[in-house]
Amino acid sequence: MEFGVSTFVTDDGIGPAALGRALEERGFGALFLAEHTHIPVSRETPWPGGAELPRHYYRTLDPFVALTAAATVTERLLVGTGIALVIQRDPIVLAKEVASLDLISGGRAVLGIGAGWNREEMRNHGTEPKTRMRLLRERVLAMKELWTEDEAEFHGEFVDFDPVFSYPKPVQDPHPPVLVGGSGPTTFDRVVEFGDGWMPILGRGTEDLGGQIAALRERAGRRVPVTVFGVTPKAQIVADMEAAGADRVLFNLPTEPEAATLARLDEMAKLL
Repeated sequence: MEFGVSTFVTDDGIGPAALGRALEERGFGALFLAEHTHIPVSRETPWPGGAELPRHYYRTLDPFVALTAAATVTERLLVGTGIALVIQRDPIVLAKEVASLDLISGGRAVLGIGAGWNREEMRNHGTEPKTRMRLLRERVLAMKELWTEDEAEFHGEFVDFDPVFSYPKPVQDPHPPVLVGGSGPTTFDRVVEFGDGWMPILGRGTEDLGGQIAALRERAGRRVPVTVFGVTPKAQIVADMEAAGADRVLFNLPTEPEAATLARLDEMAKLL
């Protein structure tokens, strides 16, 4: 089983280059970064994690800029999004960002995706919450065309473009893996149709994780890779994840200044 961290990189915590270097030095294999383009002041949509939205949600750096900084000072560390809010991004631009990160990193990019929870945030991007899952599907399928075809085109309900040239192409063949986040009733539909892996958040609909993983792999007819997101760094939890059939765990790393982060990573590294 592989190990990494999932975190929010902000303007008042450890910087992405220092974090990436520290992770690789301690033997971690992956860095996954969250994103929020902004947080609406209204705060109408409840946060799934509790009552009060934590400070770091308001202050995230752009994940692709931050991951590029981490990639340039590392050699082996996977650099991924956990998650990228595809429904808030233009698919042609996002396809170029992911391919550029994959090229700069030498084929180490991973795209974790989701449809988000903050309805006011997505509306500010022109996205209707009720149709966001259909929008997510089309944007991912369109990006796969852009990554793999010399003259890519896509014609759907939400995404529609005639043949285009889109470069660079990703280093990974056929493209960076797309990990589908979430654990709702239709999540496996998305994993099977256009995902290359599943990335649930531990504790949110994962009460029978081993059974869920087995059911997904049976349905897909293949060994779907599973990355478990937001894991508490405890030995028993790690053992449970391995027994459930997970391929990678991402320890939840709080957003803190550099000295505190390095000390916390030293403790986490004991579990590797």
